[in-house]
Amino acid sequence: MQELLGRLAALDPGARNSLRVIACFDELVIGNVPPRALLATAAALSGAVVGAAFGGRVERVDRRGDEVTTHPGIHRRCQYEREGLRVWIEGEDPAAADDALVLERLALALRVRVEPPHRAVRRRDLPLLLDGFSVEADRAAAAARLLLAPDGCYRVVAAPLFALWERHPQGPEDVLTTAGGPVHVAVLAEGVPDPVGAPVGVGLPVAVTELSSSLRTALIAVRLHDGVSRVPVRAEDLGGLAVVLAEQFERGTPGPDHDAVARIVAHAWGEKTLDALVRTTSLREAARVLGIHPSTLSARLQTVIAVLGFDPVTGLGRTRLGIAFLLWRLRASRVLDLPVR
Repeated sequence: MQELLGRLAALDPGARNSLRVIACFDELVIGNVPPRALLATAAALSGAVVGAAFGGRVERVDRRGDEVTTHPGIHRRCQYEREGLRVWIEGEDPAAADDALVLERLALALRVRVEPPHRAVRRRDLPLLLDGFSVEADRAAAAARLLLAPDGCYRVVAAPLFALWERHPQGPEDVLTTAGGPVHVAVLAEGVPDPVGAPVGVGLPVAVTELSSSLRTALIAVRLHDGVSRVPVRAEDLGGLAVVLAEQFERGTPGPDHDAVARIVAHAWGEKTLDALVRTTSLREAARVLGIHPSTLSARLQTVIAVLGFDPVTGLGRTRLGIAFLLWRLRASRVLDLPVR
């Protein structure tokens, strides 16, 4: 599937998106996510309320992943039924190109996941465990139901629904609604290797009842991913800076140096140059990383200094640039965006 995605990228974007839908549900089935998470994924992909009738009950979920309890609308823009399981997308808009495929894969995933009616469990423990506003006792109970050790150390893995996996996460998984859209999340125990895929972010290791903080840093890490490398971005490599970035980013307002960084990035050489300055310890090393002569980098640096209003390679200026540039990258990141329908 991953090979086909790559081969179709330049040939037929529509077919590529269809394969991504298939791959998305395949990964969620492998991750053993609960039925509600599958419905939430379909709702996010279709941008509308999605319903399902199975096991003698009906469930409807909106694009935020919340259960819809109002009376079902009369209009269904697309529906699919097979072997006693019925799924549909609500709304008066015409059916979108991938609606039928989304419902077909949803139905297949539900048939794999749904338990007999007398054993059906509607609880979703992982979202409860990752909710920093829930009661600690409830989080501890959720962790126990997920068979997580109360004294263990865990980290959250976050990825967009369309992440490409080479090594799947080894831990409880679900689909979580975030401010940036639906995210595929997993919890890994200490000692379990990081997954391999793109784009993927791994949060800071924490106690089991503090996993909401690991989620925050995992979301920062995945937003800093370049979308290409199969190596996940690890919040642990950022240390305390991951927490600082999470707090600043969640405020929703740009930092004081954001506009200056944006003006520098507007140059064809801007983003790569700032990235090299942040990641290296000398101008000579940065020039080598960029593959340019040191005198060329010195000329660029004069422009950078003029725009920023401070020297970004000495003292606190280096730290200030690092934070400003990473915040710009977080705001500019599109790795969590769903494909354009």
